[in-house]
Amino acid sequence: MKPSPIPRTALLALVSLLTLPLVGAPVAVAPAAAAPRTDNASHPIGGAAQWRAEPSAEALLKAGGNAARAEQFYFVLPDRFANGDPRNDRGGLAGDRLRTGLDPTDKGFYHGGDLKGVIDKLDYIQGLGTTAIWLAPVFKNRPVQGAGDDISAGYHGYWITDFTQVDPHFGSNEEMKRLVQLAHRRGMKIYLDVIVNHTADVIKYAEGRYGYVDKATSPYTDAQGRAFEDRNYADGSRAFPPVDEESFPYTPTFAEPADATVKVPAWLNDVTMYHNRGDSTFAGENSEYGDFFGLDDLWTERPEVVQGMTKAYGDWIGALGVDGFRLDTVKHVNMDFWPQFSQGIERAAEKAGKKDFFMFGEVYSADPEISSSYVRQGGLPATLDFAFQEAARGFTAGAGSAKALADVYARDDLYAARDTDAGRLPTFLGNHDMGRIGSFIAGGGSDPASHLRRDQLAHQLMFLTRGQPVIYSGDEQGFTGPGGDKDARQDMFASKVPDYLDDDLLGTDRTHASDQFDTTHPLYRTIAELGRLRQAHPALRDGVQVTRYAADGPGVFAAARIAPADRIEYVVAANNAATTQTVSVDTWSPRHLHRHLRRRRPGHGDRGRQADRHGAAAVGGRVPRRHPHRAPRRHTDDHHHRPGTGYAGRHPGGGHRPGHRRSAGHRHRRGPGGRRAVDAAGQRRPRPVHRPTRPDRPGRRHPDRVQGGGPRRAGAHRDRPVHRHRRHATTGWIPGVGGGALPAPRRRVRRLGAVRLG
Repeated sequence: MKPSPIPRTALLALVSLLTLPLVGAPVAVAPAAAAPRTDNASHPIGGAAQWRAEPSAEALLKAGGNAARAEQFYFVLPDRFANGDPRNDRGGLAGDRLRTGLDPTDKGFYHGGDLKGVIDKLDYIQGLGTTAIWLAPVFKNRPVQGAGDDISAGYHGYWITDFTQVDPHFGSNEEMKRLVQLAHRRGMKIYLDVIVNHTADVIKYAEGRYGYVDKATSPYTDAQGRAFEDRNYADGSRAFPPVDEESFPYTPTFAEPADATVKVPAWLNDVTMYHNRGDSTFAGENSEYGDFFGLDDLWTERPEVVQGMTKAYGDWIGALGVDGFRLDTVKHVNMDFWPQFSQGIERAAEKAGKKDFFMFGEVYSADPEISSSYVRQGGLPATLDFAFQEAARGFTAGAGSAKALADVYARDDLYAARDTDAGRLPTFLGNHDMGRIGSFIAGGGSDPASHLRRDQLAHQLMFLTRGQPVIYSGDEQGFTGPGGDKDARQDMFASKVPDYLDDDLLGTDRTHASDQFDTTHPLYRTIAELGRLRQAHPALRDGVQVTRYAADGPGVFAAARIAPADRIEYVVAANNAATTQTVSVDTWSPRHLHRHLRRRRPGHGDRGRQADRHGAAAVGGRVPRRHPHRAPRRHTDDHHHRPGTGYAGRHPGGGHRPGHRRSAGHRHRRGPGGRRAVDAAGQRRPRPVHRPTRPDRPGRRHPDRVQGGGPRRAGAHRDRPVHRHRRHATTGWIPGVGGGALPAPRRRVRRLGAVRLG
């Protein structure tokens, strides 16, 4: 497929940078009507607190107290990433694919990727701006499970038999250690995907039935045959009753004698360490007690299981120095398990010298009330943000409401607990289970010409709003696919799977028949530049977020990212509507709270095409001078935009169009004696500001308003197009579709460095 042309849908991602007088001066905002909730008022609420009304300066300063830095994750399925060592493709096993698990032509079997392949591609991974690599489970798996049409291999890593060894298909423990060391030398972290809910499917039932039997029908019994409620012992405060193989509704057994000792550590071979109630239907009681698609469901209410799983994974921290865990199937484990496990892992991390060890859980629910409970009650630092994924998918893949995004952020206070908050939630657009963002966009019913831009918009939205963005390997190469699970687990190296070879890729005419490590792909470049943007401007990575505007339907979503300590505010806006949108948003500045965002319809006029080349979007507004003893007041600065042009129209009241010289009313203020002021080192200070003309009297300086910015270059007094003045322009040139600019530099307004996105 050829690269997509510029679409007709006006998709916008925009950032503007302005300094904020949050300290030492009054701030013209209304007091907060509702402060963020917190479970412990003695701890500061961190960098993603949300307010339903404008927060006070004090609230913002308090909210910026969390020093934790957000990561940029890159999620890898080792088997599907890169084959660095073909010698381990069979995992040291002999025989056909049903014994070794290897079949590169079947999307349900091993394809040959390994840890050596990840090591070989560290340059590629880091080039995206990645700060942390999240690996799908690398532990030793049962090579093949199932029967008939359901037979497949453990290439994904979620069918563990040995929790102490790397799967031989991926390499060895030594190679895993080497990967960690090499990543650390580059300043990147390594996160392991871990499972405590279940093991591989080894246990069978003598009855030959596998339907779920609830506790009301057949309660657990102790070794003396007395019924008991296991939840009463789940918090570890009481000794668990002794049980035997007769304590369950089914009789656990093994199909083969060798299965009785296949699991490591050895305590996992004790059949009484499992629920043994049959298959889950993922509803009610059986969501926690049933076998997850037949996998042996651990009895996580037992203290032996809590202690055993804590030690098994804690040992990996000390042995390899890994930096964090992603916790699988969190909501299918009882809530009492998680505080005990978290505390045990924290102790293991502290012992290993990992004071910033971080964990996040997979709570497969888009309801923040559900997912946040595992932070507040379960003691986890964070959960994957499924609510964001659902809202962002609707907003970017189709004509979803901007209000849905605002509703997600309005509930961020649910995650405020201990020393964590919503700013630590890993955000994502798709994954290996549900499907890829490229698949959602391609199947969303939108104009195919807009698909690449929509994908770029989705990543811009994820990177510029609160949270820790996760890139699923292949998304940066435009991978799509017809659905989730196996259909969303394409090879990054040349594939031999017929279904994958049929996929269309976004942004390229390449197919899966060739390697997909193209650093010039438009999505790779988009993500890499967004990563650099977040690193260069920490408020975009860790700043407080305040929703500024959200259309009730397709349209503009705008939010501020604020670094209170630096007194800087960034305005981020995204537009998914098919028409030009003009909105007014509040920002923090003395006597000025309104900035106007304009999206020009693409493809209109020569100047429009010029703006398209720069991919410009605009935000701006006058910041009047405030007398030191005068209270700030609200001020609205309206800008009129000429439709269909790359530049804005003339500013009312004697303004000018970028690219033209200033009128006579724009003069430079000089220091005493008419000379430029110098500092103690004899260097010229930044050129003083110039005055705009008074709206009602063109040609005359306005006596009460001053504009300007940072230091100017010699000869930079002419007002050129704003994309040439990094420190003086009012606009943040974040390329998107089409463009527009507002005239007149503004006091204390600086633009971000130019970013080419696609």
